Amino acid sequence: MEFLMESLKAKPKDPFLLYALAMELAGAGRDEEAWAQFKILLHEQPEYLPTYYQAGMLLERLGQTEEARQILERGVKLAQEQGNTHTARELGAALAELEDAAS
Repeated sequence: MEFLMESLKAKPKDPFLLYALAMELAGAGRDEEAWAQFKILLHEQPEYLPTYYQAGMLLERLGQTEEARQILERGVKLAQEQGNTHTARELGAALAELEDAAS
């Protein structure tokens, strides 16, 4: 994690570094800090598609189902716009599971 934080000092807007830091924080059980990093990424690098699935899953884990649904829906739309059918299907499946669990 230290390496990622140091790397971000040199490249503060690098989407992969922001994503990797969020994932490390989530993996360490630091979910609120991970969400803060995902929010930065969603705001500053909204085209970085991997964010949507992981951010949605994190929000679901945090019990923020409505926010998770919104993030996943945005991800599906972006994946479709980018012509990434594989990711659109993955995000759509995650969205369907989320909606099934909520009903």
